[in-house]
Amino acid sequence: MKRLINIIFLVLGLYVQGQETLGTLTGTVRDATGNPLAYASVLIENLKLGVLTNDKGVYTINKLPSGNHRVLVSFLGYGSRSMTIDVNKNHNDIKIDFTLKESLENLDEVTVSGKTEKTALETKGYAVNSIDTKEAGLRSIQTNELLNATVGVKIRQNGGLGSNVQYSLNGLSGRSVSLFIDGIPISIYGSSFSLNSIPPSMIKNIEVYKGVVPAHLSSDAVGGAINIVLHKGSKNNLSASASYGSFNTFQTNFNGTYRLIKSGFTIKASAFHNYSDNDYKIWGRTIVDIAPNGVQTPIVARRFNDAYRSAGGMAQIGFTNVNWADQFLVGVTASDEYNEVQHGTFVTISPYNGRFLESDALLGNIAYQKKDLFTQGLDLNISGVYGKRNRTINDTVAQAYTWAGKRLVGFDGEYHEYTWGSQSENGPTLAKIVRNVSSIRSGLSYKINHNHKILLNHVYSGVDREDSDEMVSLLENTFQQTSDLYKNIVSLSYELNAFDNKFKINAFGKHYIQKVLNTQPVFNDDNTQVINEVYRSDKDYTGYGFAASYILLPTVTLLTSAEKAIRLPSENEVFGDAGDNLLPNLTIQPETSNNLNIGFRLGKFNLNKHGFTLASNFFARNIENRIGLPVNADGLRESDEFVQYTNLGNTAESKGIEAEFLYTYNTNFGFNFNITRMSLTTVNSGIETNVPNVPLFTMNGGLRYSVKDFIQTKSTINLFYNTYYTDEFAFKFAAGTNTTGEEEFFIPEQLSHDFGLSYTFPKRNFVVSLDVKNIFDQAIYDNLSVQKPGRAFYLKLNYTINNF
Repeated sequence: MKRLINIIFLVLGLYVQGQETLGTLTGTVRDATGNPLAYASVLIENLKLGVLTNDKGVYTINKLPSGNHRVLVSFLGYGSRSMTIDVNKNHNDIKIDFTLKESLENLDEVTVSGKTEKTALETKGYAVNSIDTKEAGLRSIQTNELLNATVGVKIRQNGGLGSNVQYSLNGLSGRSVSLFIDGIPISIYGSSFSLNSIPPSMIKNIEVYKGVVPAHLSSDAVGGAINIVLHKGSKNNLSASASYGSFNTFQTNFNGTYRLIKSGFTIKASAFHNYSDNDYKIWGRTIVDIAPNGVQTPIVARRFNDAYRSAGGMAQIGFTNVNWADQFLVGVTASDEYNEVQHGTFVTISPYNGRFLESDALLGNIAYQKKDLFTQGLDLNISGVYGKRNRTINDTVAQAYTWAGKRLVGFDGEYHEYTWGSQSENGPTLAKIVRNVSSIRSGLSYKINHNHKILLNHVYSGVDREDSDEMVSLLENTFQQTSDLYKNIVSLSYELNAFDNKFKINAFGKHYIQKVLNTQPVFNDDNTQVINEVYRSDKDYTGYGFAASYILLPTVTLLTSAEKAIRLPSENEVFGDAGDNLLPNLTIQPETSNNLNIGFRLGKFNLNKHGFTLASNFFARNIENRIGLPVNADGLRESDEFVQYTNLGNTAESKGIEAEFLYTYNTNFGFNFNITRMSLTTVNSGIETNVPNVPLFTMNGGLRYSVKDFIQTKSTINLFYNTYYTDEFAFKFAAGTNTTGEEEFFIPEQLSHDFGLSYTFPKRNFVVSLDVKNIFDQAIYDNLSVQKPGRAFYLKLNYTINNF
């Protein structure tokens, strides 16, 4: 027994002696101005062990053996820093922050600066643009206006504030482009919480992916995706703004965050309110006054049934930057919208007056993020939304109106009323659509080492929909149809980083599952009982792709990406929506596209105080089973704008090139210019022709100039100028080789100009801005001949409190 005890103590002694002290080194790498440096290198030289900082400049190195180690921190375009640390049992949890100063490496008088977070994203291989909203948040401009100035992006808006919007990326628009808010499909939030209403001040940045969408978004889109990244900072701050301008447009927004330092308890809230009469002037061949004898007189008219109002907000509570979570927040999102409808898909001779839509949404949300979960390199990201959305279509006015804003008088001298009892020919309606919606996005990634990373992502979204109408009988409302749509998209991707960070590739696969269930009560053959007519579809599809980049020189990066993309039909394309004049199509099929991008990025080059960046991308798309509206625009007009999405039989091919040039001087002057030239062709009536209603040639330019100490010390005035050019395009197919009379279906070339200025007061917490849009009051069109607002003026006040 004594011998056994001696052996046990000997083993324990050897075990204790064999236990090596393991340490952890953490910290943040920043530049001289305090901004975090993403993807900076942190290396333990004697161990050949290193990591890159994350997008917040934070690094962590675990399992450091005891002893002295030299830490070397470096970043392209910046000087390096080193420090020796001693890991022992009394000092094994070490935190060191590094500050790197920018250095200039002379290359024939041209210098290279370090990568920003924006540059790091745009050089991963995807055809992607990262849009900063910091300056825009101070001005009276919409999020959509920021996007419209981006290369390869065209906003297709049917009028003024609150009107229907489609997003075109390299010519593909509508549901071919997916929209997200922090990775959650924006459609879940409802129309009252959209890019029309979310102010830029709520947004950190906007990611625009063209053609190829990364797996972490798990998107079903053939044209690309737009991801709105909201502010996630945990610094105590409070900001508010209010603006007023033309067409009685009034907008306000509020943002606030409060965090208790010791516990990490965090409260975040944001809210917005928008209103506009949208009573701007329009003209054209369908804008006429109609006399009692039927004579039509062209006029310049004001829109009189186009008012828009929206309000919404988000409140969250939880914890940030604590041991068990980088972010854990639960909250609620609410929104409300009122939108008058002036006309249908086209601007017709007979406008609506009295037709309007109302929408509201109440959604719960949850978000959890944790880097290095259980072990270093394992990251988890989960976010979800669940709640209810309601939409009401009110169309009960039978009186006919002209574009003069007056009631139409008939040949008999009496006011004319529509026999069908409503503005649209579908008859009077007080239709209500109730949707129970849910979506959850989950992502799990594991960084095996500096060179290898795998990611597994899943997005689920579901809609349970019920329709009713107060204008139909109780019996009809009792037996209303139910419509359910569910989507699951699973993606797996692998990232490789090789050749000293020069070569990066991300290969991915996506699996799509969509379930459609529609139950329609109908009478049986002899009309003796009601039975359920059920339509059910449960299908799955597979897509795949990659994105790769190679740093040929420190200032030259080659980029390429490709994807076999799948686009599942949306809820409104399947079930229709009376508010948008859409009829259902239960059997509509997904569309597919083979997408390719090949591009390069040069710069940023610095020559003394001058900075240059040039980027270009060639793109090609081959779209099959394309989802769209019927090709005959005349047919749409004659059917009073009630349309049905369908699979267009002919393949469409999109090819083109886009380029962007950026120039800066001494940080206070900036110039940007971008151009997109493309073709989008299909076969119509046996003839290859361009797809209608698609601008094929666009250019955008902008200037920015700032002056410090203007009038007051420590104040700044910023001046902005932007111009937008769109070439002529047709909104209907040509009728064969006979083009007589086709000119009336062309949108003429357009050139508009905007001007803005903002003045920041010395304490930098108060900003006043003035914006003038469409300075020369040009006729501007985006979609199907619907004219947008003319010249407009907006004044905005911004107030911010930081670190209270």
